[in-house]
Amino acid sequence: MAVSSPSQTNPARLLVVEDDETIRETITEALINEGFVVDAVATGNGALERFKGSPDQLPFDLVLLDLMLPGVSGLDVCRYVRRRGFSTPILVVSARDSETDKVVGLEVGADDYLIKPFGMRELVARCRALLRRSGSNGDSGEKQVLRHEDITLYPEECRVTRGGKEVNLSPKEYRLLEMFMQNPKRVWSRDKLLERVWGIDFMGDSKTVDVHIRWLREKLETNPSAPEFILTVRGFGYRFG
Repeated sequence: MAVSSPSQTNPARLLVVEDDETIRETITEALINEGFVVDAVATGNGALERFKGSPDQLPFDLVLLDLMLPGVSGLDVCRYVRRRGFSTPILVVSARDSETDKVVGLEVGADDYLIKPFGMRELVARCRALLRRSGSNGDSGEKQVLRHEDITLYPEECRVTRGGKEVNLSPKEYRLLEMFMQNPKRVWSRDKLLERVWGIDFMGDSKTVDVHIRWLREKLETNPSAPEFILTVRGFGYRFG
């Protein structure tokens, strides 16, 4: 999915590398709420996969990296990224709090070091500071045009087109699609979609989500019975792309 606007800066793209599921989801949600585009992985190997391309095309504007990861450690991820020539800022987020740990982390290529536990406001402030230093600012004043293949979403106009033709969506359908396009590949549970789109006070059935997804597919998919865009992840929920 491409996020683009001819006259505005794109929102900063962040990679969260954290094996603790609760911490990973909490950080991811907090950063998304701050307007960042976030990808999240649970292992060092998952992080390395994100940096297989050319250093001339940075996949992310900032990496939040835990050190104690299964398999490939956070330090090894940091070494690999720097050895390959990627200049992406790296913020280490770790429970290791000794001076030696901090020095080693910074010496292998990290740009900043934040000790767990931490406050989300401090985390966001550290992220913004690193992005300012690197020249990638996630504070674009306006929302961006979102594109995926021939689907285009215009946040400032609350408008969606496919193949250049207008697609009439209800407010809930529009909000669902916006969340999906802002977070491609992320799997959303029904409960999380209810919380984010309908609100935490919603007292209805989770099947409401399934109904709206079906309506959204009918309006966007060439074949709603074999969707290409909004996919079901059995046992978990839905993802886009």
